[in-house]
Parts: sequence; structure tokens; C-alpha cells
Amino acid sequence: MDLGELRQGIDEIDRQIVELYERRMEISRQVAEYKIGTGKKVFDKVREEEKLRSVRAMAHNAFNSHGIEELFEQIMSMSRKLQYQLLTERGSLGRLPFIGVDNLETEKARVVFQGAEGAYSQAAMEMFFGSQVSSFHVDTFRDAMMAIDEGSADFAVLPIENSTAGVVSEIYDLLVEFENYIVGEQIIRIEHCLLGVPGAAEEEIRTVFSHPQSLMQSARYLSGKDWKQISMPNNAFAARKVAREKDRSQAAIASEHAGNIYGLEILKKGINQSESNSTRFIIVTNQKIFRKDAGKVSICFEVPHESGSLYHMLSHIIYNNLNMTKIESRPIEDRNWEYRFFIDFDGNLADGAVKNALRGLRDEARNMKILGNY
Repeated sequence: MDLGELRQGIDEIDRQIVELYERRMEISRQVAEYKIGTGKKVFDKVREEEKLRSVRAMAHNAFNSHGIEELFEQIMSMSRKLQYQLLTERGSLGRLPFIGVDNLETEKARVVFQGAEGAYSQAAMEMFFGSQVSSFHVDTFRDAMMAIDEGSADFAVLPIENSTAGVVSEIYDLLVEFENYIVGEQIIRIEHCLLGVPGAAEEEIRTVFSHPQSLMQSARYLSGKDWKQISMPNNAFAARKVAREKDRSQAAIASEHAGNIYGLEILKKGINQSESNSTRFIIVTNQKIFRKDAGKVSICFEVPHESGSLYHMLSHIIYNNLNMTKIESRPIEDRNWEYRFFIDFDGNLADGAVKNALRGLRDEARNMKILGNY
């Protein structure tokens, strides 16, 4: 047989595969109808494992057995997604436990931020809520989460990601630990300044204080300088320390705003190497709400420590034509080499495609949590 005849043979087989696939999906639709009537779950892990063992055994060699397994994993995955879609359309999967609101109630809100007066978190808070917002500050991110969890604050403003230094991993862990939810975000440009006591000169500096990320973001400027670098929980804490101790050999890396608040002098401006350096802050509350015009969904989930498990979870996002904009992983405490994944994608909790994807993820992932829609 020549190549043309071989290709004709493949085309004929492919036509039969398509016909059989469509017949199988029609039966899957009937299965969904049955499950709507009986309340059975879509995902039956035991049944699918039995099916995979059965089809693997039908193959005539190890190579084909592996290929058959992959093929049927995909076929069964598409069947589940069709069933989730039908169940969602019929309203048989219930409502998500989030309430859509036209606007956040911010007029009389009390807001907490981590750090001290002059922190970048304070600047982000004032950009989001306005300069007249009622606020207070705490020492740690955990303290801020506890404040809204306990009701002493309505919202918290927390940094979650910097464009050059990356994510603030502690915030991801706290979002899992606390029943608090993201309802907004604020991005601000970061411009670090070297701040010293009035009258001090750059040549006199021997010790510099700042947050570890700010020190890293200013590494190019600091390189070659024989200065002792000391980490602080927050840039504003660093500025406050230098102001209180009035030591001409000490400096802080913080914002110009922090310098103004603590009466420090700018010894050098814009010392962070990236001119486009920005930090993304999230607005968090203890209510399960989302703005009706929200356009980004954040979730997290765990997956079995098995080959292809993450791929199968992400396929729910792909199948529903959702644009994933971010993925991060964090190790799970006390479970070596297992990870929790954090994902952002475009969408609104009221959208059918989003509901469909989330229902599939909830059934098939471990401990899936919606972190917010904003």
C-alpha cells in the first residue's frame, strides 16, 4: 500500500472514532439525566479505575496499554464535563455560597493594615478606600487576618505579590487557614528611598533596615556597599526605628511617604532597580460576597500525588474556555512533597462557565476553596 492508501485507511478509522465518540457522549448525557433524577455524584473514582484496568487489559502490548489508558482518561474526563455542564444548566448542583453585591459597604468600614504609619499597605488602603477611611495597624499579617476574623475590622489590606520579588507566600497560607475572602485588589507603584536622620549623608551610613523584599529589590544599589543589612517586618517599622534612634549611621529603605511621617531625610530616591516595580494588594473580608461586576476568581486546591493529577484539574478551566492568569504552589504542612495550588482566572461566580468549572474541581480535587471573586 502506498502512503495515500494508508492515509485513507486512517481517515476511515478516524471517522468511526468520531461516530463512536458522539454515541458515547449521548449516553453520557443520558447518564447525567439519570443523576439529576437520583442525586448521584458525577465523579465515581472507583468506577473509573475499574474501567481503566479493563481497557488496559484489552491492549496487545505495553505501549498500546499505556496509550489506551491516556485515551480513556480523556474520554471519561470529557464525559464528566458534559455531565457537569448539564447539571449546572438544570440548576441541579445548588448555588455557590457567595452573595453578589452591587458595591462593597465601605462608607463606615473599619480597615486594618499590617505595619505602621507610612507603610505601603497604608498607601494602598487609602487609594482603595479613600484618605478619610477609619483604620488601624497591626504588627503581623496574621494579626490583620485575625482582626477581620474576629470582627474588630471589616476589611484588611494585605500585600500578595510584587512584580519583581514575587509572591508573599505567608498571605497564601493565611488565606487557606482563615475563613476570609478576597473582595478587591489595589496595585501601587513602589519607589524605595534611602532615608536617614536630618543632616546625615549617604557616606555616613553603616547599617540599613528594611523588609527583606525591599532589600532584595534594592540589591543593585546596595551591592558594593559595606553596609550591614538588617531585615524588618515592614518598611515603616524600619523608618520608625531610624527616626527614634537618631543615629546618623543608620538608614531605612522605605517610601517617601514614610520619610515624611517620621521626619526623615531622603538621602537617595528610587534605589530599587526596577522602574516598573509594583505591588498588588488584596482587600479581604470575612463575608462570602463578591461584586456583581467582578472579573477575577481566585481558588486553591490540593491534588493527589499522582501522575497527571494537576493536568486533570486544569482541564476544567480549559474546557470551559476560562483564561487562567496565574498559578502558584505552596507545600502542604506535614505532608512531604505534596503541594497546594493557587490559581487565578478571569470570570464571575455568576457565570455558567465558572460555575461549571468550579463544580468539576470541587468534585475531583482535594479541599478546593474559593478564595474570592473581585
